[in-house]
Amino acid sequence: MLKFTLSLILLATTTTSISATFEEDLVAAALERTRHNIRYDGSYISIAYPGGDVPDHMGVCTDVIIRTYRALGTDLQQLIHEDMVANFKAYPSQRLWGLTNPDSNIDHRRVPNLQVFFERNAIQLPVSHDAGDYKPGDIVTWLLPGNLPHIGIVTDKLSTQTGLPLIVHNIGSGPMIEDMLFHYQITAHYHYLPQNTKADID
Repeated sequence: MLKFTLSLILLATTTTSISATFEEDLVAAALERTRHNIRYDGSYISIAYPGGDVPDHMGVCTDVIIRTYRALGTDLQQLIHEDMVANFKAYPSQRLWGLTNPDSNIDHRRVPNLQVFFERNAIQLPVSHDAGDYKPGDIVTWLLPGNLPHIGIVTDKLSTQTGLPLIVHNIGSGPMIEDMLFHYQITAHYHYLPQNTKADID
């Protein structure tokens, strides 16, 4: 019994360590994105699959997420495409953009598609005005004026003015770190660890 208990403690410690390391690496990768000079451009471009990307000098808010996870070996372009191939009707592509099939060139670069993917494959966390609910590595989506969806990553850096966690995002001037968590209506809040699905949690 003692051996079994010790094994459980060791497993829990190992799992927590792995999770914390990934979150720390994710935040570091997100912060690294802020060093790039990116022109805000969401133009449709044919790209390779898997592992495809638009030119380095261009991107939008979703590209911050895609490039951050890809830096750690997770290709959301491929994961979203595979999920859309199997579950196309679960995504809003036909309703919003009139598509009848998945398109690996653009699907992963659209916030509503990322939201559906995270709803299906990530831990959904509370949407609140309590800063303590937002942890480093969490993904947050907002609705900007004009009903424009937006997405960013929570970091471990805090604002010196408000004490709120700073966000890495691209809202039009390239990837940057800002104190903007509660500036717009939050629509969703996720924690996504690769290969961590709802089935694993429930």
